[in-house]
Amino acid sequence: MCGGELTVLPEGVQRVAAVLEAKGHPHMPVMLNDAARTAQQAADALGIALGQIAKSIIFRRKSDDMAVLVITAGDQRVDERKVEALVCPDGKRLGRADAEFVKARTGFSIGGVSPLAHTTPPVTLIDQSLLRFDEIWAAAGHPHGVFKLSPQQLVDLTGAPVSNVAVDVVQEQVSQQHAINLIAIRACQIRAETENIPSPCNSVCRMSTLTGWCEGCFRTREEIAAWAQCSDAGKREVWTLIEQRTAALKAQP
Repeated sequence: MCGGELTVLPEGVQRVAAVLEAKGHPHMPVMLNDAARTAQQAADALGIALGQIAKSIIFRRKSDDMAVLVITAGDQRVDERKVEALVCPDGKRLGRADAEFVKARTGFSIGGVSPLAHTTPPVTLIDQSLLRFDEIWAAAGHPHGVFKLSPQQLVDLTGAPVSNVAVDVVQEQVSQQHAINLIAIRACQIRAETENIPSPCNSVCRMSTLTGWCEGCFRTREEIAAWAQCSDAGKREVWTLIEQRTAALKAQP
């Protein structure tokens, strides 16, 4: 791509294109229609399977505030516990990466985080689920910018290791059912209590990226933070919400 073509692209895409050109990568970024707002829509626009979208997920490592980039297939979800085991040797956990953190560390907005050309190089992992494909497409520094490559080219461009960091769906279902059963038992035990309503916490303390609820007690972050200041009536209302949420999860096919 020549310099004149680069100037018509968003700044983030220009940075990615410059790195790709410097590394001799054969495929430059292209811009998709603004209607392609989701991974599935992007896949449809490109005429590929959802899994061929190389999805970039950013976490914040709490021990040093480092950005952790996980690149996985578009049809997979990242297992935060597996990532922690690989990048948090001190035993501390990963934290949420909000839009401000992502922009400051990578130079890209959420939805357009490229595997390369970051403002500050992140800790990067590539999920093995991408190796199923001969061709994949990664974000190119803008929510509508993408570029084509192979999984091996992704490894070569980033220098990142390939690991198993996707959610094991069967194990996730088993863990969720176990947590639901524990909550059901405790809910029965405290149903008649009107004072000193106990916390539903069972020391799992991990937020689900799918529901926004804790995977152990099924509360939101806001409900967890406010629990100590809640009246017994307020705590009872939260318990009612928890039972409704677990019932909805059990009803899912």
